[in-house]
Amino acid sequence: MDLSERFLGDLRAEFPAFRIVPKRRDPFSRAIDLALRLVTFNGQRHYLTHYHTVIGDTLYVPDTWDALADLDRVILLRHERVHLRQRRRYGAALMAFLYLVPFLPLGLAYGRARIEWEAYVETLRATAELCGLPAARDPQLRERIVRRFTGPDYGWMWPFRASVERWYDRALQELARDSGLEGAA
Repeated sequence: MDLSERFLGDLRAEFPAFRIVPKRRDPFSRAIDLALRLVTFNGQRHYLTHYHTVIGDTLYVPDTWDALADLDRVILLRHERVHLRQRRRYGAALMAFLYLVPFLPLGLAYGRARIEWEAYVETLRATAELCGLPAARDPQLRERIVRRFTGPDYGWMWPFRASVERWYDRALQELARDSGLEGAA
């Protein structure tokens, strides 16, 4: 059994209603895609094809889901499990409010940034554990995550690039310290 299949079993044990739904065939996902294209002036045009989205107990996946490598799927599922746990911690209504409103829905979305920071720390932790600390320190991964915060992917949720880069570097330092790999390359 693949590592991702075992992880999915654990995830379903923790969240019994958890399910995976392809975005392209889902009317709700297509509506979100259209709305995101409109509000970001087509800056976020990959919602259906590149992004995995947890809403409630459902993980909506793009067409690329089946082609994901096993380790990449586990890393992604660990990120999404953080969102499932956040929803359980805050409740659905507060989670939606925090994700969509404070301070602004676009351009300065502090609530969304805080929620995603927590999940992306898990992305880094999972990457380091499964692929090694150098993989978590990969400049391409860093740029991709920083761009998610500062670009149209999440509606320019935190447009202060330097602060996102500091957060990322600090998260990696803490991860290295906690794993005992502080001096590792």
